[in-house]
Amino acid sequence: MSIVNEFNAYREKMNDVILSEENKVLKRFFSLDHQAYGDGALDRKTKELLGLVASMVLRCDDCIKYHLGTCHELGVSKEEVYEVFAIANLVGGSICIPHTRRAAEYWEALSGNEPPI
Repeated sequence: MSIVNEFNAYREKMNDVILSEENKVLKRFFSLDHQAYGDGALDRKTKELLGLVASMVLRCDDCIKYHLGTCHELGVSKEEVYEVFAIANLVGGSICIPHTRRAAEYWEALSGNEPPI
């Protein structure tokens, strides 16, 4: 199973587990998160790129994968993604480099070029 399929299957499975509980706060948080990334004054693509840079600076690999996947679905180019990587490293510092490596690997997998690691 590819890293993309593995991540998406796990995320979907566990989101189903979480949302099956009768916890209004968690359900509202998930809904708010979903609504925040919809088109508004900023389009979805811009918001996903912002989410990606924030996730990289905060060093959340799951969030990075999620935003990369959505960016890929929205037609973000490799050049745009690498500009986000550059900004994230500039803002976050060298501690972001390992996350950039994993992000580059995931982007390659999304693009059908999964490196043999």
